Amino acid sequence: MVGVAVCGSISSIKALWETRIRRRKEEQEEEQEQRRRRKARDGATGRLSLGVWEDRVALAQLKQKLLTEDGRLILRIEQEEWKSLPGCLVQLSQVQEWQIHRTGLQKIPHFISSFQNLLVLDLSRNGVTEIPKQIGKLTQLRELLLSYNRIQFVPEELSCCESLERLEMAMNRDLDHLPDQFRNLKKLQHLDLSMNNFTCLPDCVVALPVLEWLDMGGNQLQHLPEDIHRMEKLHALWLQRNKLEKLPENISRMASLDTLALSCNRLRDIPSLMENMSNLRFVNFRDNPLTLDVTLPSRRTEDEDEDEDDREMFGREFMHMYIQEARKRTYTVLNPADR
Repeated sequence: MVGVAVCGSISSIKALWETRIRRRKEEQEEEQEQRRRRKARDGATGRLSLGVWEDRVALAQLKQKLLTEDGRLILRIEQEEWKSLPGCLVQLSQVQEWQIHRTGLQKIPHFISSFQNLLVLDLSRNGVTEIPKQIGKLTQLRELLLSYNRIQFVPEELSCCESLERLEMAMNRDLDHLPDQFRNLKKLQHLDLSMNNFTCLPDCVVALPVLEWLDMGGNQLQHLPEDIHRMEKLHALWLQRNKLEKLPENISRMASLDTLALSCNRLRDIPSLMENMSNLRFVNFRDNPLTLDVTLPSRRTEDEDEDEDDREMFGREFMHMYIQEARKRTYTVLNPADR
């Protein structure tokens, strides 16, 4: 009986110790978990504090870039590295003009839609690759300048910028298409699409009702639309350095046109009806393989330099003389007895 009692006592003591050890182990595990959670929480708080501090520093830097000109609040950043714009910029939503040049900026932030007072968005000479759809929210925007970037696509939402008067997208190289909704820009007067990859003049551009100035130089244009005369308000048309082989007869019906640049194309002739374009003040046919070799008599005096003379040689007078010479030669061919 004594042996049994001792054995029972030992078993009880053992069970008690095992219970205590298990509880202690659980307590230690719980303490470790609490420490881990505190550490994680403290780390998150530290990161949050770091983010807030970085935003404050960035906002202070941006405020130093603000200036006022002609009563307009402008954000101007030039030749500094800003590949992206911080979200804290939204706190300066009262800015009316962005002038951000040569910063390496790669993306227009989606929060651009928060800048409802924006009149001018000038991001020329950066590395911007796309125009966000949110651009369509800027209904007060008058000028969008994105030349010398890397944009390949224009979203249809851009047509919602109903106040847009000036759009420059020169030298984006791979840009070759515009959405048909582009024709809805009823106030667009100035459009620069030079040095891109357009093979034709988009119909949505021809349909712009008040367009006055168009530069399509340095593209891959092979022909012009027959209904080009629909551009009734156009004053200046720049088509230099393309692949045009002929001009449509209806170009002579562009009554408002006073400047026409056609140098460095593949033109073989000049439409005779262009002789009636009384408003045309400047036209340039230089470096085209024209069929006829026509030379104006020299008018140079001692007070005139060569550049002025060069412009004269390929201007309106040259065009008129070429048309007259072409008409004369055609008459001679048709009436050989009059020779």
